[in-house]
Amino acid sequence: MAGIDTQALLALASKAARAAADVLRGAHATQITGKANPRDLVTEWDPRSEQTIREVLSDSGFPVLGEEGGTGGVAVDPNATHRWVVDPIDGTVNFAHGMPIWSISIALEAIGRGPLVGVVYAPVIGWWFEATLGGGARDGTGKPLRVSACNRLEQAMLTTGFPYDLATQPENNLAEWSHFQRTAGTCRRFGVASLDLCFVAAGWCDGYWERRLKAWDLAAGALIVTEAGGKVTNTTGGPFDAHSGEAVATNGAIHDELVTELARVRP
Repeated sequence: MAGIDTQALLALASKAARAAADVLRGAHATQITGKANPRDLVTEWDPRSEQTIREVLSDSGFPVLGEEGGTGGVAVDPNATHRWVVDPIDGTVNFAHGMPIWSISIALEAIGRGPLVGVVYAPVIGWWFEATLGGGARDGTGKPLRVSACNRLEQAMLTTGFPYDLATQPENNLAEWSHFQRTAGTCRRFGVASLDLCFVAAGWCDGYWERRLKAWDLAAGALIVTEAGGKVTNTTGGPFDAHSGEAVATNGAIHDELVTELARVRP
């Protein structure tokens, strides 16, 4: 995109992700509280990670939309054309329980047009995923990521997640989960949306669907999927918008079938 050096901004996002990982290395959550829903946890490390990321990204001059701090108390220029979208710990419930499957997710989006840069880093496991718009997706060794070749839903491995208020909210994804347990090859739930998307990009999973998320859960991973040759839409097959909070991401070959089956469960 004219006027935007995506490689330089990818380097800055990478620097921010690694700086946050340094803060979180060996961290043990001792202050665990619920947000609006008691299942939606936050620890003392979430804001620490986000503040570190904000400090690094401040060199870009672009505003930051983060899970823990919103815009960080900074008045955002209504004429801003770009912003960072940050999840300092995606998978906080896993993190709070000492499970190593969580990530740091950072995206730069052109406001109203979609992500240009994406980094997802799972530091405990050592998984790294990155992409720039039109520049492809790579893992931590620089090897290109490529989606799978599976072309039949009945053989596909799918992944998804559930809202924190699933016990009281009718739109809780349980019907969809039950349906795909019967119609797909198999289903998995890891609890980290950004990584679910990257698993599709890496070809480890063939498809992913989820609703009722936030932009910081989806923006980086969605770009990584598309740059790895996959397809990302909303849950009805329309254009993807991270701020809608929903996504279907696949290798492309099973995309239409997955969207069709979703409609069978919840028209």
